[in-house]
Amino acid sequence: MTAVEDQADTKALPVPFQVSGAAATGSILQPLNSSMIAVAIVGIAAQFGSNGGVSWIISAMYITTAVGAPMMGRLGALLGARRVFLGGLALVAIGSCVGMLAPNVGWLIGAYVILGFGISAHMPNAMTMVRSYSERYGRQPRTAIATLVVCSQSVAALGPTVGGLLVGAFGWQSILWVNLPVVVLSAVVVMRADVGFAGGGRVSVREALHALDVVGIGLFLVTITSTMVLLVSLPGNPTWWLLPVAVTGLGLFVWWEHRAPEPFLDVEALARNRALSATLGRTLLTYTCFYCVFFGIPQWLQYARGMSPIEAGLTMLPVAGVSVVATMIGSRTYRRYGARRTLFVGTCALLVGGVLIASVESSTAPVLVLLLVAAVLGIPNGFNNIGNQSLINAVTTVDEVGAAIGVYRTVAFIGANLAVVVLQVTAGHQIDDAGLHRTGWFIAVSGLVLLVGIMFSRNMGPARAVDSPSSSA
Repeated sequence: MTAVEDQADTKALPVPFQVSGAAATGSILQPLNSSMIAVAIVGIAAQFGSNGGVSWIISAMYITTAVGAPMMGRLGALLGARRVFLGGLALVAIGSCVGMLAPNVGWLIGAYVILGFGISAHMPNAMTMVRSYSERYGRQPRTAIATLVVCSQSVAALGPTVGGLLVGAFGWQSILWVNLPVVVLSAVVVMRADVGFAGGGRVSVREALHALDVVGIGLFLVTITSTMVLLVSLPGNPTWWLLPVAVTGLGLFVWWEHRAPEPFLDVEALARNRALSATLGRTLLTYTCFYCVFFGIPQWLQYARGMSPIEAGLTMLPVAGVSVVATMIGSRTYRRYGARRTLFVGTCALLVGGVLIASVESSTAPVLVLLLVAAVLGIPNGFNNIGNQSLINAVTTVDEVGAAIGVYRTVAFIGANLAVVVLQVTAGHQIDDAGLHRTGWFIAVSGLVLLVGIMFSRNMGPARAVDSPSSSA
């Protein structure tokens, strides 16, 4: 990117909030549902009497979302981002209604499968709508991307609080019916926003389905599902027979994608784009730590501290406030100093947060101390996510960004399942003080590994942030 182009991009007007805000309305559904479930787990297990079944509810949502995210990004490029975005809203509404009426754990797992496919559609196509608008009207996308990240991270951080209030007042079913007004609002504003058939719309539904790499999607599904089921089973009775299935599926998937005329995931381009590959690797470990916090601490507050869902949710509230501020500061840091310093700040905070979790005398610590620890944990949410997502935007084109963000979300959801495994290994089904401390040390060690990688990485792009879609690392 030349100095003239960089100066022009700096002076360009941002994508209007009418577009970025509309895209963000649906994008909040994934972080909202993934974080609210943390405070509802105890109530669901109490009603259905199955701790193991409850863990499969979480895993079902993340497995389907991991598979669905890149597929929805690809469909958005073919059919139009808005069309696929609205389809995802419809699936969220259906899944929520089924879940509210679920008579047993099996039905609830099925509901979260539908819900998972629905929420997988939003972030990839939100990013495509933003990028498409920015290129069509010559606007800079940086502010709009920050809006998406701020909304996503603040809602993820607010999720335990909102979920705690809802569960405490209305029961665990309320975390599902709260989706319905969000779906209606999002559908209305997206239909009114000037996003057109962003990222596609040049083919019919039948042509799009024909153009999809069905074999690649099938192999991807086998690989991801077998891997995640194996991971979830590790703490109890490991299903080791799934290991060769996952390895074989991965090998066949890579082999097929190299030969497919229109690959589901362009593995060659992914291998060439080292900045993107490195970002996805950091994302996996970062989100594993992220979900260890969001799944683990609310459960510990209820099991070990004896808090109600409302009290546990309110204790997590500082994460939300600090996360919003950290994302805004992180956006400015990225714009001025680039990705390395942005991720350095976030990862240092993650390391400190892990040490605090591991060292604080949890059961006897005053609530004020717990609130301060929660506040520290809000910093890495903002800085790491704005840094990683901005890097992905910088090193992909408008036609690639939807699929790239889809893969980013897939990696994040694999991290969520890894977090379930980590919590089972470090803390067990009912998290006590010793288990929380072990989880904290895992987060601290992961933060140290990430910090070393950031300091020595050669794939962070230029020292100053790049917003051009055509830039490369």
